[in-house]
Amino acid sequence: MKKNVIARNEVTWQCEQRKANSEKRLTFRYVLVAVCCFMVGMSIAQDPQTLISEGNKAYSEGLYTDAIEHYQQVTGAGWESPQLYYNLGNAYFKLDDYPHAILWYERARRLDPGNEDISFNLNVANSKIADKIEPLPVLFYVRWYQSLVGLFPVGGWAVQTIIFFFLTLTAVLLYLYARRLILRKTGFWGGIIFLILTLFTLLFSGSGTHRLNTLREAIVFDPTITVKSSPDEKSIDLFVLHEGTKVQLIDQIGTWYEIRIANGSVGWLPDEALEEI
Repeated sequence: MKKNVIARNEVTWQCEQRKANSEKRLTFRYVLVAVCCFMVGMSIAQDPQTLISEGNKAYSEGLYTDAIEHYQQVTGAGWESPQLYYNLGNAYFKLDDYPHAILWYERARRLDPGNEDISFNLNVANSKIADKIEPLPVLFYVRWYQSLVGLFPVGGWAVQTIIFFFLTLTAVLLYLYARRLILRKTGFWGGIIFLILTLFTLLFSGSGTHRLNTLREAIVFDPTITVKSSPDEKSIDLFVLHEGTKVQLIDQIGTWYEIRIANGSVGWLPDEALEEI
C-alpha cells in the first residue's frame, strides 16, 4: 500500500511539474508576443514623424512634389495637425497649385483658427484665384464673438476650461476651510472670477466644436463651372465659379450639392467638382 501511495505521489508531482513548465512556456510566449506588438507599435508610431522629416527635407531642397508625397502618406494614415496641413498648403503653393493650397490652408485653419501664418498664406493664395467674392457684412458683436472663439483651437479652449474649473474648486476649498478672513475673501472672489472664466471657456469650446462638426465647406476644383438652379444639368444657369473658390455645403441630393458662396448666392454643383475641407 505504501509503495502505491508513493508511486501515485510521484505521478502527481510529475504532472504538476509538466503543468508548471507548460505555464512557464505559455507565459514566455505571451511576453514575446507582447514585446513584438510593442516594437511594431513603436515603429508605426515613428513612421509619421520620419515621413514628415523627409517631407520637410524635400521641401527645403525645392523638391515640392516629393514633399507632398511624404506629407500625404501621413495624412492618408489618418494623422492630422495644423502644421502638417500648413506644410502641404505651402508645398502646393510653391507649385502654383492654388486650389490645393487653399484646400490645405483651410483644413489647417479649421484646426487652428487663430494661427496668423495660416491666415496670411491663405489670404495670399486666395488673391491668386479668379473669383473675388465680397462676403456678406456681419454684425460687429458677431464678428467679435467669432474672433474670440478663433483665438485658440477647440482643444485649447477645452484645456483652459479644465484649468479654470480646478482653480474654481481650489478657491471654493480655500473659502470653506481657510481660517483667516483675508484668505476666505480671496477664495470667495477668486471662485466667482474663475467660475465665470470656466463658463466662458466652456462656451467658446462648445461653439468651436459645434462649428467644426456642423459647418461643411468645400473648394471648387473645376477650372470653370456653372452653378445650377437645381440638381440637374438641364436646369437654369445661375452664375459661374472658378477653381479655388470656397463654398458652403448646405444640402445633398444624389451626386449634387446645394452650395452657398460668401455673398449669399445659392445654387447646385455636382460633387465631382468639389473637394470637402
